[in-house]
Amino acid sequence: GSHDSFSYWVDEKSPVGPDQATAIKRLARISLVRKIMKKWSVTQNLTFKEQLEGGIRYFDLRVSSKPGEIGQEIYFIHGLFGIKVWDGLKEMNSFLEQHPKEVIFLDFNHFYAMDDSHHHFLINRIHSVFESRLCAVECVEYVTLLYMWEKKHQVLIFYHHPLHQQYPFLWPGNKMPAPWANTTNVHKLLQFLETTLGERSRYGTFHVSQAILTPRVKTIARHLIRGLKNTLVHRNLPMILNWVKGQKPGVMGVNIITSDFVELVDFAATVIALNDLLLEEDESAT
Repeated sequence: GSHDSFSYWVDEKSPVGPDQATAIKRLARISLVRKIMKKWSVTQNLTFKEQLEGGIRYFDLRVSSKPGEIGQEIYFIHGLFGIKVWDGLKEMNSFLEQHPKEVIFLDFNHFYAMDDSHHHFLINRIHSVFESRLCAVECVEYVTLLYMWEKKHQVLIFYHHPLHQQYPFLWPGNKMPAPWANTTNVHKLLQFLETTLGERSRYGTFHVSQAILTPRVKTIARHLIRGLKNTLVHRNLPMILNWVKGQKPGVMGVNIITSDFVELVDFAATVIALNDLLLEEDESAT
């Protein structure tokens, strides 16, 4: 999985998003401030298509309307506005058309400046682009690849809003817990990941291990120009990847792991390779 999957492009010319504090919105009237914000808002370099081609299958999505804009168009957002959600969904769908056995998880977990009419607009867009590829809510343990292939389903949508109850193809957010360490310290992060894996529900949900470091205000203030990638990610990714290599999938093990800048190390290939451990278990059992 990728963290803030859509943030490979954000518009530094757009107004600051409604996910930001009032003080930052005021400051961001200065174009230099928006340039600096961009360095800290971008957490991925690859487009959706490139992420999919690189093995990413879980996408962390935050969305917003543009206050003051006529209509109900919805955009991806992380400090600054990204591309239209509609364009991102179409890009993913064209990949799925070409790869009918691939399955993706779309986790809509933060919504800003959206009333019910915006939600219905977005949900209708999701349905119109994926249609029969959408997998209806089911007992998590039933949803194997074989199950998906037999039904020709390829997309699971997690929607962290009460309106999910009105649509059979929207999975509730509590089926995709993603505990967040909220730290700049890699040792604290790894300890947090271990602890939350130990607390993971044995059955009935998926689980996201967010292998990411989060800058604090003082981190940004000290390293304004360097940005997220050069300040936190480059230095700590090898250690995070070593933790990933030591994990086991399966019940009470890792399930979905997300990272920033997924192409900087062999992240996706390392996560995917963990599945071989499950195959070895099957072979030894038989």
